[in-house]
Amino acid sequence: MDHVDCIVAGAGVVGLAIAREVAQRGMDILILEAENAIGTGISSRNSEVIHAGIHYPAGSLKARLCVAGREKLYRYCQERAVPHARCGKLIVATNAGQEPVLASILANASACGAGNLTPLTAAEARRLEPKLRCTAALLSPATGIIDSHALMLALLGDAEKHGATLSLNTRIVAGRIESGRIVLDTVDSTSGGFEIATARFINAAGLGATALAGSLDGLDRQFVPEIRYAKGNYFSVAGRAPFSRLVYPIPEPGGLGVHLTLDLDGVARFGPDVEWTDELDYRVDPARGERFYDEVRKYWPDLADRSLQPAYSGIRPKLSGPGEANADFVIQDAAVHGVESLVNLFGIESPGLTSSLAIADHVAQRLAPKTS
Repeated sequence: MDHVDCIVAGAGVVGLAIAREVAQRGMDILILEAENAIGTGISSRNSEVIHAGIHYPAGSLKARLCVAGREKLYRYCQERAVPHARCGKLIVATNAGQEPVLASILANASACGAGNLTPLTAAEARRLEPKLRCTAALLSPATGIIDSHALMLALLGDAEKHGATLSLNTRIVAGRIESGRIVLDTVDSTSGGFEIATARFINAAGLGATALAGSLDGLDRQFVPEIRYAKGNYFSVAGRAPFSRLVYPIPEPGGLGVHLTLDLDGVARFGPDVEWTDELDYRVDPARGERFYDEVRKYWPDLADRSLQPAYSGIRPKLSGPGEANADFVIQDAAVHGVESLVNLFGIESPGLTSSLAIADHVAQRLAPKTS
């Protein structure tokens, strides 16, 4: 049976960031990815926003890792020439009744260390974005956008430079925890499957993380949380929208509202909404666009009829359900579940991309060091 120092399950942005960090610390890394390419799940079906860390509870993992990860990510993008832009965003109140919420967002952002947010009057906001409708706003200069696929390619390149190996089309079907190691049973598209042992196993399988953890014989099931799928649909607009910054409404339950984001070519897209679902179905129902018109016109009243078209959707692995407070990231190590050098990552949704490098450092510190 083959043996490696460390196996990372999942080649999304978080798994690749972890593999890079651990490989740089001198361990032999094998990355196992069930799909035929890197980053086909959560990592490629999101808004591609570098978040400032504004909306998360102060002291939470989301808040701490987002703020730390944001600065790490901006530096990394500059060093590795990953396309990105620190474009800023406006969080807008569209009626007077929402303005107290802006004050609470500002206070929370300050408590989280999310950068210098600037309160704006309606007139000040319109000077920045003339087509914007609002009664007040907050300007977040630390928010940006990124080419997530270019980021993942850079992370993979760094990991491979330090000896990591990527195995695509390789699904982990079961595992068992033995004394001092974890043995994994896999199925792949070439050999039909193999058994491999590792001293350190990192479960960064995204939407499949809970199922994978549940397949490990020897892990107490009390440490495998229930996951819920929150589908977010996106619509794009024909032509260019007249905005140079991202525009976010007041957050809604389960998400940050139907916001306007830009890609690096300046093309606007709107979303995500929140659609609770039991299956991984990425089709976008065009009928959902009707609600988008109503929501977007609250801050962009000039949005033309029939200008929105279905773009794509993503599914977020939620540890909380409808009507419940948003759950924090869950990163479990031996101090929680008692299994040495097993790290499970659950509920790594937004701001997972922004936090990826900080998550990687957080996880690497929880692994047993390599013995010479």
